[in-house]
Amino acid sequence: MATKTPKPKHFIYLLIAATLSGCSFSKRTCVKYFDKASTKTYDIIIVPGVPWNVDSLQWSTVMKIRVYWSKYLFDRGIAKNIMYSGGAVHTPYYEAMIMAMYAEAIGIPKENIFIETKAEHSTENVYYSYKKSKKAGFKTIALATDPFQSKQLHKFTRKLDPSIDLIPIVYDTLRTVEPSMINPSIEYKQAFKEDFISLEKREGFWKRTRGTFGKNIDKKAYD
Repeated sequence: MATKTPKPKHFIYLLIAATLSGCSFSKRTCVKYFDKASTKTYDIIIVPGVPWNVDSLQWSTVMKIRVYWSKYLFDRGIAKNIMYSGGAVHTPYYEAMIMAMYAEAIGIPKENIFIETKAEHSTENVYYSYKKSKKAGFKTIALATDPFQSKQLHKFTRKLDPSIDLIPIVYDTLRTVEPSMINPSIEYKQAFKEDFISLEKREGFWKRTRGTFGKNIDKKAYD
């Protein structure tokens, strides 16, 4: 499959949406967090998953910017390692495995890529990845994702461990590497989950809502 560069308008739309939404960190706040993080080196950063686009067999814009942001942080030396988190939630493909494949395809060394495939909600992305990272011996940890999700997870992250820093995406910074972005081919079938049942069919509305707020977390996971 031929590689293509993404259309610039994707980032423009995302930037506008992030700026206008009261549920998202502002551009100034994102820069503030990034400036703080750029003075450090983290043992590992957590990158929450997003469903893979099974219709186009390509990653979505949201997945692309999260993976490329993690690569930017790795290339800058801000992150030594990256943990992608996400189970097969809405599609029969493990989100973490798909993201890890793309990460390796765009140049992040395989030995610096880790995955967590139990999480089905954003709070679980943080909790399970944190537990798995600590068990693996990583000490300094940060959460790296888009401004909207960063704000949504801020309180939960602080409660879990105040030492976890946030590194929300700075779209203006990410756009500087946009011309070099590609859509690589991956062996996506390796991420397929047999006997898949979507979260919507496995859980009712209220249980899914509880999961969103971190009420369904398995506290014994990765002990």
